[in-house]
Amino acid sequence: QVQLVESGGGLVQPGGSLRLSCVASGDFFRLLLMGWYRQVPGKQRDLVGTITNGGMTVIDDSVQGRFTLVRDNDKSTVHLQMNSLKPEDTVVYYCHALQRSTKAVYWGQGTQVPVSS
Repeated sequence: QVQLVESGGGLVQPGGSLRLSCVASGDFFRLLLMGWYRQVPGKQRDLVGTITNGGMTVIDDSVQGRFTLVRDNDKSTVHLQMNSLKPEDTVVYYCHALQRSTKAVYWGQGTQVPVSS
């Protein structure tokens, strides 16, 4: 079982930056494909990006060039660095982990990121 705990959310102005962090419990962080999703209330959860154990990333086109994922295997942590934030980025962000050997999926608790002046 893996627990994902997110932190770093908060109000940010348009054009600003924010970094979300997600810490995973357990001893097999290196076996997890980590990622971030985001969700507008009432709509489906959309992929922001994923990052492998080796640091290879896939970033959705909608945030390409503004958002990046960084992974620290020693600290079992993945970060979502968000730059040039827009009001439409005001959604709830969820940390995600996939244990590929078992296909088990884990979610963080969700973090609100209000982007407003």
